[in-house]
This record gives sequence, C-alpha cells and structure tokens, in this order.
Amino acid sequence: MQPYNTTKLIDELEQQTESFLQKAVSDWQMTSPARLLKQPAENKWSLAQCLEHLNSYGHYYLPAIEKAIKTAKQNNWPSKEIFKPGRFGDYFTKLMMPDIQQKKMKKMSAPKNHTPTAALDSGKVLSEFISQQEKILVLLQEARKVDIEKAKVPVSIAKFIRLKLGDTFRFIIMHNYRHVLQAERALQKACIEGAEIGETTALASF
Repeated sequence: MQPYNTTKLIDELEQQTESFLQKAVSDWQMTSPARLLKQPAENKWSLAQCLEHLNSYGHYYLPAIEKAIKTAKQNNWPSKEIFKPGRFGDYFTKLMMPDIQQKKMKKMSAPKNHTPTAALDSGKVLSEFISQQEKILVLLQEARKVDIEKAKVPVSIAKFIRLKLGDTFRFIIMHNYRHVLQAERALQKACIEGAEIGETTALASF
C-alpha cells in the first residue's frame, strides 16, 4: 500500500472538503427546495437524500474522530512525517471511489439506518451538511498535531474493526465525494426537467 506524506495527505483532504463546502454554500443554498428534493427516478435519491445519508454517517464518525484525536493528545502521540494506510482502511476507501472515466459508481446498498426518507426539510439537511464539513476542516487541523497512524477509530457497523485515524479521514471524505457527485447528478436532472416544464408551460400559455 502506498505511503503518504502526512502533511500533503491532510492538505489534499482539506482541499476536497473545502470544495464540498463551497459547492453547498455557493450553489445548493441558492437552489429551490423543490429541486433539492426532486428524485431523478423512482427509488433514486434526491440531492437532499444524498446529503442526509452523509449526515447520518457524520453523526457517528465526527465525534469518534474527535475522541481519537483527544486520546492521541493525552497519550502524547506526535505527528509523523509518513502515514502508512492500513489494509482495511485502504480497502474501504477504494471501495468508495467512483469511476470518473466511466462516470459511474459501484452499486452499493445503504444500511437501513443510513437510508434517508424522501420527506425531508431540505434547508435543515443542507445546514447540517455545511456544519459537518466545517467540523471536518477543524478536525483535520487538529489531526496535524497527532500520529494519525497510531490513533484509531472504530468502524460504525463493526466496532471491533478499528481504522487508523488517517484512513478514517480518507474513507469519510471519499464517501462524501462519492455522494456529492450523486447529488450533483440528481440536481442536474431536476434542473433539466424543471426547464422543460417551464418551456412547455410557456408554449401552452403563448
């Protein structure tokens, strides 16, 4: 497994998270609730559902990450120059990777407790997503001070599996990326359909 320069890895994770935050603040906050809640097809998630799914994971992982950083500080585990991914962490991260060239993702079923309902308050969901991205940026800054290889975070679905803190960040942010792309596709379809309906209405009134 490829080792990483710790500083460069955290820099990259910060840049990715900042891009999600920028998109949410600059684009999605300016979008109507109807479009945020529009499902692209039956049994396909709307943008709001994609974000609610991510929020549900954040409710577990962000406090768990914060606890791991606190433990590392208490035990005086200083940052190291090189981070070596673990076997499980690398596997979970790669599992989340979308195929950008093929513009598709490996199909996966979300656990029931992470499957969002269609009836959502889009404003509340978006606000929580923004808050979580801001929190991730704070945690990444704190992680620069500790050994992200020695500090561990239990996996939500199997707490006996503990990922390295660096791998937890990689997995969570890749998972965010995966569903941000999905959210964008849902919104694009909602905008196209909205434009088509608008054109049809305009022609009918003419």
